[in-house]
Amino acid sequence: MFYLNRRWSAVFLLAASLTVSSLAQQPVAGDAPADPGPLAKDLATDLHPKSIRPIIRKVADWQMARIAAQPMARSWDWGTLDIGLAAAARTLGDPKLSGYVSSVGQHFNWHIDHTLSPAEDYALAQALIDVADGNAKTTSAIRLRLDGDLQDPFDPNHPLWTRADALFFEAPAAAQLSAITSDATYDEFVNREWHRTEKLLYDQQKHLFSARAAAVKDLEENGQKHFEARTNGMVMAGLVRVIAALPSDDPLRPVYVDRLREMAQSIAAAQQPDGLWRPGLLDPASYAQPAVAGSSLIVYALAWGVNHHHLDARIYLPVVERAWAGLVGHVYQDGRLGSIEPIGSATEPYSASSSWNYGVGAFLLAAGEVDAVSGHKHW
Repeated sequence: MFYLNRRWSAVFLLAASLTVSSLAQQPVAGDAPADPGPLAKDLATDLHPKSIRPIIRKVADWQMARIAAQPMARSWDWGTLDIGLAAAARTLGDPKLSGYVSSVGQHFNWHIDHTLSPAEDYALAQALIDVADGNAKTTSAIRLRLDGDLQDPFDPNHPLWTRADALFFEAPAAAQLSAITSDATYDEFVNREWHRTEKLLYDQQKHLFSARAAAVKDLEENGQKHFEARTNGMVMAGLVRVIAALPSDDPLRPVYVDRLREMAQSIAAAQQPDGLWRPGLLDPASYAQPAVAGSSLIVYALAWGVNHHHLDARIYLPVVERAWAGLVGHVYQDGRLGSIEPIGSATEPYSASSSWNYGVGAFLLAAGEVDAVSGHKHW
C-alpha cells in the first residue's frame, strides 16, 4: 500500500536507513500451510453471546500463541490486529488482551511509525486510543504526529489520502483524537480530507470505492467495474468509527450516515449464498475463495449501523446473521482463521488455509459488534 503526499521525501530517508538485519527481524504476519488441519465442526453460529464469545476466545488465543515469541511491530497489518484484540478485550473482559496492546505502545514509547505510507501508521494509533483509558502519553504522542501532518501545505488539487484504505487508518484516529482533546481542528481535517478522497475514488452510481486512483477504470473479467471487498470493508469500517467519534451536532455527521446507508445497500446486494463477499464484489464467479478480511470489516460496519439505529435492522440484521455464519465456517479446529486475503494484492489467488494477522483483527472487531447486536435480534 502506498500514499503520495508531501511527507514522502523525508520519510523515504528514514525508510532507507533500515538495515538488512533489521528487516530480517520483522515478525511473520501470516501463512498458508498445505495442511492446516480440520475446520472446527462444533461452533454454533447463532447470534447469542454464549455462542459468539467462545469463538472470539478460540481465534484470539490462536493468534496470541502465534505472536508470543515474535518481535512487536507497528505496521498497518499489526495495528489492525491490535484494533481487533482491543475489541476482543472489551467483549470478553480480558485484561490480558488489552494488556498486550498496551505493551506494544509501551515498547515503542507510545509513538506510532513514520513510514512511506503515512496514513497506514494510524492503525496502531486507534488501537492505543482504544485501550489508553486516558493515558496522556498516548494522546500526546499521537497528537504530536498528527499536528505534523496538519502542517503540510494544503493543495486543493491533490488529496492527502490517495488510497481508500486511508479512510480506515488515519481518519478515525484523527476523529477519535478530536473527541479526546475537544479540539475541533482534527475533525475539520477529517471532514476536509475524507471528502477530497471520496471525490477521487467514490462511484456515485455503484456506491462503492475504488482502491486507488489508478484503479478507477479497472474492470473485472465479466466487464463489471472492479471494486475490492477489502477496500470497501475498510471504508465502511472507517465510516462507522468516524461517525462514532464525531460530535452529535457535527454538520457533516448526517453526510457520513447517508454514505453508510448507500454503501450498505450496494454491499448487501453483493452478498453471496455462503453469506460472504468475494475479493471482487461485482464478479464473484472469478474468485475461488471468499474475502474473509473484507467480509469481516463489512460485518463490523453493518452490525454497528444496526446497533446504533443508522441501518434498518429488518433489512441488515439478516445480512449480518448470514455473514457471521459464513465467517465462522472458516475457523479451524485449532483456532486458525482461513481464507484471508494475503497482504498485497487482494485479488491474487489464495488458499482456504490463508491466515494473516490483519484479517484476524478484522474478524475480532466484527465479532465484538456481532456480540453487541445479538441483543437486538428481535427488533
